[in-house]
Amino acid sequence: MTREGARRGADRPRTSLRSRVTRWLVVYAALLSLAVFVHGQIVNSRAEDLTWQSLLQSELEHFIQRGDEDPNYHWTDTDTVQLYGDDDHSPIPAHYAAFGPGIHDGVRVGDQDKVILVREVRGRKLVLALDITELQQHEDNVGLWMLGSNVLAIVLLGLLVGWGLGRVLRPLTALSNRIRKLTPEQPGQQIEIDPQASSEQAVITESLNDYIRRNEEFVEREKQFINSVSHELRTPVAVIAGAADLASTPGASEKMVQHQLSRIREIAASVEELISILLVLAKSADRLEKTSELISLTELVQASAHDHGYLCDDRVLVIELTGSAQPVILAPAAVVNVVVGNLIRNAIENSDKGTIRIEVSEDAQVVIDDPGHGMTPEEISALYARMVKGEARDGQGIGLELIARLCGHLDWRLSFESKPDGKGTRATVDMSSSLKGV
Repeated sequence: MTREGARRGADRPRTSLRSRVTRWLVVYAALLSLAVFVHGQIVNSRAEDLTWQSLLQSELEHFIQRGDEDPNYHWTDTDTVQLYGDDDHSPIPAHYAAFGPGIHDGVRVGDQDKVILVREVRGRKLVLALDITELQQHEDNVGLWMLGSNVLAIVLLGLLVGWGLGRVLRPLTALSNRIRKLTPEQPGQQIEIDPQASSEQAVITESLNDYIRRNEEFVEREKQFINSVSHELRTPVAVIAGAADLASTPGASEKMVQHQLSRIREIAASVEELISILLVLAKSADRLEKTSELISLTELVQASAHDHGYLCDDRVLVIELTGSAQPVILAPAAVVNVVVGNLIRNAIENSDKGTIRIEVSEDAQVVIDDPGHGMTPEEISALYARMVKGEARDGQGIGLELIARLCGHLDWRLSFESKPDGKGTRATVDMSSSLKGV
């Protein structure tokens, strides 16, 4: 369909569902009544033919039998029954002469309706006529009453159906009014289910509420994505610009240029990692599921610890992996690597000497104990507040706030606690929701 055709279709006046259903039910009832009426007329006509045939043949047989028994017997006409052709005194009228043997109904004679039986008896043509004018008038009246009652029944049916559909569709009309009152800028909106709504209308309402919820989640992800991009990318871009300016300063030494280029490469790698996180946060759960794969969590943690080992070169630090669990999870490998890698990097940056112990449990929990100065309850509360609000940090790299949002998006749980001796912090990320088979 062309755009012009679609526009014309949209501009065309639309009839309501109530009008359409009422109209088709009335048409159906009219056709059904017409079929019943016609069928009744056919049955009535056939019944009349059989009745007249039985009655007139019985009368004529009686006359013939009496004539055979008594040669002097003569037929006596009545007001409703006349016999013609039995003798010279009752010749067959001209208006009956053209009829052949058999029953003939609906013969109009003047203002009277007749039914006649024509029969050849001993070479003589006999015509027995029955006046059915009064009966025909009564039958016509009955037919008119039946037709009128059918019309009245159809009208009443249309009114009743229209009234009933109005009551049935009233919850649907109320639903459309509630939908019309929804405002895009107001979050958390839901459409209430009318107590009088049918099960189909309840399903429609629940589906609309589910769509509203998913749409709000999509909009919220878009807002968070935009906020995260504006907050998290501003600092590294500024750092890259500053390093590029320093490297291009006239008279800068080769050592300084190489240092700034190395810094740019590090920041670029961090930005690439940050973009991966932001893209994950912008995806819905079903889209993330399509990019998931089976991962040996222990092997990934070992590889990440090895990749970050160079950060310990200037410190008296050792990274040690404990435990023998080998859990397998279903998740995006890049996301798992970002989460684990940033927690390891955070543990290294907050420690000067000692051992960083990492343990992976069978229920896919990664526990990282660092020997740093630890965190007070107030500091931990402040960290959780920033994680909940998703506030941006000053400085380079990826903050724990963004990592926390990433974990929440994947239904993982990230927690921090100060070690009992006050020396060091324990970070735990629970990925049990991504265990294979869960």
